[in-house]
Amino acid sequence: MLDRRILEICSTPLRRILERLPASIINNFQELRLRQERPLCLRCVQDEFFVTIDGRVTRNPREAYFITKSDIEKIFLNLTRSSVYTLDEELRSGFITISGGHRVGFTGEAVLQNGRVKSLKNVTSINIRISREVEGCADPVMPLIIDPVLNTVYHTLIISPPGCGKTTLLRDIVRQISNGIPSMGFKGVNVGLVDERSEIAACYNGVPQHDVGLRTDVLDRCPKAEGMYMLVRSMAPHVIATDELGRAEDIAAVEEVLNAGIKLITTVHGADLEDIKKRPVIEQLLKKTLFHRIIILSGTKAVGTVEDVVDGLKGRSLLKKVKRGGEDCKSFGRNYNRSGL
Repeated sequence: MLDRRILEICSTPLRRILERLPASIINNFQELRLRQERPLCLRCVQDEFFVTIDGRVTRNPREAYFITKSDIEKIFLNLTRSSVYTLDEELRSGFITISGGHRVGFTGEAVLQNGRVKSLKNVTSINIRISREVEGCADPVMPLIIDPVLNTVYHTLIISPPGCGKTTLLRDIVRQISNGIPSMGFKGVNVGLVDERSEIAACYNGVPQHDVGLRTDVLDRCPKAEGMYMLVRSMAPHVIATDELGRAEDIAAVEEVLNAGIKLITTVHGADLEDIKKRPVIEQLLKKTLFHRIIILSGTKAVGTVEDVVDGLKGRSLLKKVKRGGEDCKSFGRNYNRSGL
C-alpha cells in the first residue's frame, strides 16, 4: 500500500483510488500529478500512466479519474492544517515537505507584495514526489572518493541530468561518510549538510526523514552559500555536502570551505563535463581543479547509471581501479538501478 502519510493528506475519493493501485506501480512511481479538471497521472522513471476510478493504470486519459476542485482543496487544507499563514515561507518556495520526506509542490495564482511572491492562492496543480532511500547505492563509488592513504574524503562533484539519481547517490555518500565504512577502515566523520530544497535529508519539523548518518548536522531550507559559511563558522565539519551548485555566490563559499581544510561533496545538473563547462560559474570552479573526483551519472541504460568517475586533477577515468566479481565500476549502475536509484 502507498505510504499512509501520503494517503492521509488526500481527499476520500482520491484515497480510495490510490489504495487500489497494484504493488508493482506503488513500488516504482516517482510522482503523483494532480491537476484540477484533468486526469490523475503517475510518473515512473521513464514512463507515465493515468489512473482510473477503480485504481487501474491506463494510457488513455479519457479512462482516467479527473481531479476535482474538492480534491485539490482538501489536500491543500490538510497540508496547511487549515491555516495558510503558518506556512508562508513554504508557500513562497512552492513546496511543502511532509512526514516521510515526501515533497508536495503546487502551483496556482501568485500573491505579490512589492513585486515578489508572498504566497499562493487558488491552487490548481499539485505534484507529490515520492521520497525513496536506496541504502548502499553508493557502494561502487565509495572506494574511489576515499583517500586510502590519508583516510579522508576527496573533494567530489557529481554531474547528472535531472532525474538521474544524483540526490539519491549524494544522500548515501553522506550517510556512509558520516557512519563510517568498516570494510574500508574508514571511520565516520562530522558532516555538515546544506539541504536548501529539503531533498537530501527531507527534514520534517527539523528532523531528517532520511538516514543521512550518525554524525551529520543538517541546515534545512538554507541557501547554499550562506549555509556553507554558517557550517564553517559553527559546526567544525570534516565534510560539507550540498546539492546543485550554480549561482555566482556559490564560488566564494566553495573557496571558503576549501580554505578551511574542509572536504566538499556537491552536485551539478548536466550531461557531462563538456556540458557543465558551458555555465560560467561551474567552468570557473573546474578551471581551478578544485574537485579531485568527478562522478558522471546518466539515465542511458537506467536511472543512476555511472558513466564515468574522473580524476579531477589528472583528467583520467578511474573506473578500472575498482574490481568486484570481475566487473568494473561502470557495471554497478545496473545493479543499483534495480534498487531504484
